[in-house]
Amino acid sequence: MCFGQERCEHQDAPSEAKLREPALSPTSPILDYEAFCTVLAGRQNTLSKRLQQVARFFLNHPEEVAVSTLVTLADHAQVPPATITRFAKELGFAGFAELQAVFRERLMGPRAPYAERVSKLRTGTTAAGVADADLNDPGRVFEGFVHAAVNSLVRIEESLDREELAAFVDAMVACDVVHVAAARGAFSIGAYSVFGLANVGKRAHLVDNLGAMRAQQVGAMGPRDVLLAVTFDDYTPETLEAARLAANRGLTVLAITDNELSPVVPLASHVLYVTEARLGHFRSQVPALVVCQAVIVSLGRRLGEQVAPDKMKRQNQKSKSEN
Repeated sequence: MCFGQERCEHQDAPSEAKLREPALSPTSPILDYEAFCTVLAGRQNTLSKRLQQVARFFLNHPEEVAVSTLVTLADHAQVPPATITRFAKELGFAGFAELQAVFRERLMGPRAPYAERVSKLRTGTTAAGVADADLNDPGRVFEGFVHAAVNSLVRIEESLDREELAAFVDAMVACDVVHVAAARGAFSIGAYSVFGLANVGKRAHLVDNLGAMRAQQVGAMGPRDVLLAVTFDDYTPETLEAARLAANRGLTVLAITDNELSPVVPLASHVLYVTEARLGHFRSQVPALVVCQAVIVSLGRRLGEQVAPDKMKRQNQKSKSEN
């Protein structure tokens, strides 16, 4: 338990080794959100646990960072305000206001149409308002999840890397079997993915750790198989272990996760980032399911294009034999 800001700051203080690390060069400041994400991905191992907590919150809630006060963000991120200020300075900013300007530029600058759509969809309901919805009223809970899911879909439509999406589909087309590792809150997404992949003609297995045999299940993967790991904050250890086992064998790992600091990212050949909407402690799975459906339907189309010529060839051979 933390008693007072002085105690909190002591807990948040980086190690002596971290204090000796050089700060970012002032000649190469972070000028936009993409650069911010890139720097965080490279610096994640040098940040204290508390600063990593701030980093994950900022990556998962960029719109809220753009429009909220320092005190409000600290409350939602569950850290002292001074920690956010120190996080900004650790990345080379003069203070929080300068860091927030990067997020505001992302929201209001060259992406104005996107910002306008988000504003209209929220209809005056802030992220905090949704989170503080009256959970005793089922109608308000429903409205909260609808607002959260729609906002997330608008965000992911803008931010999803189309090249990585295509790479996902290419990897699944080329592989023999897709093994899916997803647990706890992501389990339903993983189970649906196995079902959907099977329906489009792709062999798929769920790495379910039945009988605590996760290592054996990953060990049964063939050299041309891929592992699809689906995990979000709080990053299920079982899913991460399956990804590590597959990566250590030199197998292709595909990941669906929430941000660049996710521990599954270094293990994956290709990553799709999905920031899931939240209502209180509950996540909306709508955006992740939409991404999985896009992958599965695209895969089915590609597999169908491969099967059609073979089917035509067999029909021609049958006609010749009958004649």
